[in-house]
Amino acid sequence: MIEFATRGDFVGFADKIGINEQASLRKRAEDRAPAGATFLSHSSKDKDLVTGAIRLLEGHGATVYLDKKDPTLPPYTNKDTAKGLKNRINQSGKFVLLASENSKESRWVPWELGLADGYKGLDKTAILPAVENQRDTSWTNWKYLGLYDRIVWGDLQGHEKKVWMVLDRRKNTAVTLSSWLAR
Repeated sequence: MIEFATRGDFVGFADKIGINEQASLRKRAEDRAPAGATFLSHSSKDKDLVTGAIRLLEGHGATVYLDKKDPTLPPYTNKDTAKGLKNRINQSGKFVLLASENSKESRWVPWELGLADGYKGLDKTAILPAVENQRDTSWTNWKYLGLYDRIVWGDLQGHEKKVWMVLDRRKNTAVTLSSWLAR
């Protein structure tokens, strides 16, 4: 049986560390270079979930890169903004989309996913769903998200306990999240 992480799970992951440590974790992810890191794409409306997602990924071996608005760029989107984002996604080692209802409404998230698909391919791109509850599968109705592997919690053959894994629904196979991040 597999489960998706809920919004409450992500908030809970973050709450296990203090406010100062949460801010420090986010700042490190924003300040590091994207080269070889795991690019975490998310809606700006999901700021409350990002720290928990970083903790989950880094707890399994990732070095998370969190894109932030570059203060040296103009306040409006232009060719330089697009070029910079393309370069950062291309430089990253993996791409993870924190998928929520807010992601669908974002102007940037679908574009970032498309860029990642082009630069990384299916093997280095995964969806990390953040659902309201386990019965909430509304995010799966976005046709293009069905192309990508999903980061889920569940039973994996050869493991005694439930583990975080990356599920390839097309092949009906999974690997541990740690293994996926390491390759």
